[in-house]
Amino acid sequence: MNQIAKEFLKESIFRINENLPRIKKCLDELTDYKLWQRPNNSSNSIGNLVLHLCGNITQYIISGIGKKEDNRKRASEFEAKGGFTREELKEKITSNINSAVLILKNLNEEDLTEVKTVQGYRYSGIAIIIHVTEHLSYHTGQITYWTKCLTNKEIGYYSGMDLNKKNK
Repeated sequence: MNQIAKEFLKESIFRINENLPRIKKCLDELTDYKLWQRPNNSSNSIGNLVLHLCGNITQYIISGIGKKEDNRKRASEFEAKGGFTREELKEKITSNINSAVLILKNLNEEDLTEVKTVQGYRYSGIAIIIHVTEHLSYHTGQITYWTKCLTNKEIGYYSGMDLNKKNK
């Protein structure tokens, strides 16, 4: 595999893995009740978002790239009003991300350029990885924001780091 493809996969895996401890940290801040609390009728709970992320990662990477059967029931991710505890959600997202990363670590250049149909769209392996990475980060931000609203606490992802350093 060429150096650019290796770097792309390495950085994609880093970004995907980066979100897991953030999601788990948010889940640890909340009671099972608050995990399923919605800000309003047109928004999702953190529990819904975790189920949605699992569905998306499974459909796009585990099924789309990994060639496992697509059993996603997308509507149920948003309809759920409970049914999973904090520990079950943590286990589910951890297993899901770990499975996806394992698939990504075993890809070759052909896998990155091969076009597949996922959720009715035609994407290359690269496009699928970009989609999942962006989608995971986007919803991790929503989970973080709603956790801060529910707890009135700083989450502290960057505690102890100087983020005011200038570029050299």
